[in-house]
Amino acid sequence: QAQLVESGGGLVQAGGSLRLSCAASGIDFSTSDMDWYRQAPGKQRELVAAIGSGGGRTYGDSVKERFFIFRDNAKKTADLQMNSLKPDDTAVYFCHARPLSGTDSWGKGTLVTVSS
Repeated sequence: QAQLVESGGGLVQAGGSLRLSCAASGIDFSTSDMDWYRQAPGKQRELVAAIGSGGGRTYGDSVKERFFIFRDNAKKTADLQMNSLKPDDTAVYFCHARPLSGTDSWGKGTLVTVSS
């Protein structure tokens, strides 16, 4: 059974950095595309960053040049390095896996709070 567990969230001041990590199990990680989404209170869930099985990366417009996504196929982890954080980055961040075959999976999320 697929399982995604996020970690690394917390409270940080504006301008600071955090690194989120997503640990995957129960999926063929190396052939899965991995995403990070976020959902702020009262807003829709939005794509923050994606990394394909081949290493190609995509970023949401609001986080370009500040956030960076990485993957480690040996450790089965997908990390999100977040720099120059803003109060608008406050949200619950979710890990999402899109396997080559099978159904997508979501983690339970980790809360990031950026104070001004």
